[in-house]
Amino acid sequence: MKDLTALEKSIKIKFKNINQLRQALVHRSYLNENPNFELNHNERLEFLGDAVLELVVTKYLYSNYPNPEGELTNWRASLVNGNMLAEVAKKINLESNLYLSKGESKDVNGKARNYILANAFEALIGAIYLDQGLKTVTTFIENTLLTELPRILSNQLYLDPKSKFQELAQEKVKITPTYKVLKEYGPDHDKKFEIGVYLDKELIATSNGSSKQEGQTKAAEAALKKKGWK
Repeated sequence: MKDLTALEKSIKIKFKNINQLRQALVHRSYLNENPNFELNHNERLEFLGDAVLELVVTKYLYSNYPNPEGELTNWRASLVNGNMLAEVAKKINLESNLYLSKGESKDVNGKARNYILANAFEALIGAIYLDQGLKTVTTFIENTLLTELPRILSNQLYLDPKSKFQELAQEKVKITPTYKVLKEYGPDHDKKFEIGVYLDKELIATSNGSSKQEGQTKAAEAALKKKGWK
């Protein structure tokens, strides 16, 4: 069993039932290799934590900002998306405490690990809620996740890259970006697309994706960097 004392100090919460915290860290893959482990995986806690997280973030935004519903919805989405949750999970050192299979333990980078971290963060929220109640979990979310809101607002991270590039292109050069498929490759079950983003007839950037939408998003990200538009 892992010693979770350091994690408790990191999140500033002393659990009444340490197995509540431990279960939040158990990925399904670990049980495939350790079928006699005394705890279940964290997916039910993740289900609960997802709902608690949405409630706390929604109430915070509603109480502190008079903005229209559409803006608040975008801000909330930028706070609770997988990449942001994974980022916060790393900051509180959740990663080193996960119970993972040997294969998952080796895969330290990429989408799969971020997905696991984001889910574990939501499971942690569920565990805190069950063990400590709504007041404590609200404080935890405010101290770990909602502190990211000023950065999100100042950098307009609530806009997806395509929306952001379009907004800035229209503002700065009075042109609406267009996207073209430059190349398709790979077998039908694993098709890849090379996408170019243009301002008028000028090719600004290209990128690849496993769907046209993903390729367009990545191309917009690349275009923002190339133009130096923040």
